[in-house]
Amino acid sequence: MPARPDDEAQVIMTADDEAVETQPAATSRMQDAVRLLLLIDGAATDLEDPPPAAAPPDAVAVLRTQVLLQKLDFWLRNPDYFANMLLDRYEQHGDEDLLSHAERILSSEEPEVRRYPMLRYRFGAYESLDAALSVLASVALVYRRREGTPGHTRQHNYYLTEQGRRVAREMVVGVPALNYYVERVALLLSVTAGQGGTELKDEQYLQAEYAQTEYNDRIAPIAHRVRQRLATLQHNHGAGGQ
Repeated sequence: MPARPDDEAQVIMTADDEAVETQPAATSRMQDAVRLLLLIDGAATDLEDPPPAAAPPDAVAVLRTQVLLQKLDFWLRNPDYFANMLLDRYEQHGDEDLLSHAERILSSEEPEVRRYPMLRYRFGAYESLDAALSVLASVALVYRRREGTPGHTRQHNYYLTEQGRRVAREMVVGVPALNYYVERVALLLSVTAGQGGTELKDEQYLQAEYAQTEYNDRIAPIAHRVRQRLATLQHNHGAGGQ
């Protein structure tokens, strides 16, 4: 008998809970499915009324464009790059909360143990999401819909269903470790508000290690450099307060 959606969700939760403990160097299909569900749940915007014709009947929200999904996912998978972005925002706006968030990331092992590198592709950081999205679609949590004309896809949109939203919330209650993603997505969205996928891609390309990675190679880490940058900012901040 086919698994019920709740049974499948339990399999996904168990897989990611183990990932938090063992921290493999590469993600599994189930781990990717969990992360993408929580990312889409946090980043998708509620559908207008009436919804677009392409929306599945039970859809409640949509995240538009693969570029946006991939760029947000890059910062989830690379805490060192995310911490560096927080430092950029701190220098731009002087918000000390951003400095504190970056310090918490960089003073821990998070940049190493939660790093899941991505490939550099034609449009920046990329990883095939097909397998994970198939898991989500198979249990009616997220559906991908192509927008464009026959033979020419203009963009991909990711529709979160009512069941997908419910399962995402229940997963976090059942596996509190998954709240890491919920909090990180909320912070990520707050500091990138108003930016689209192309703008986020351009911002990521400002890092030399990212921009200089050969096509189809894994994007190199920057944790050591960002920790040095944090130390300099903290020293200057302390000196300025004397």
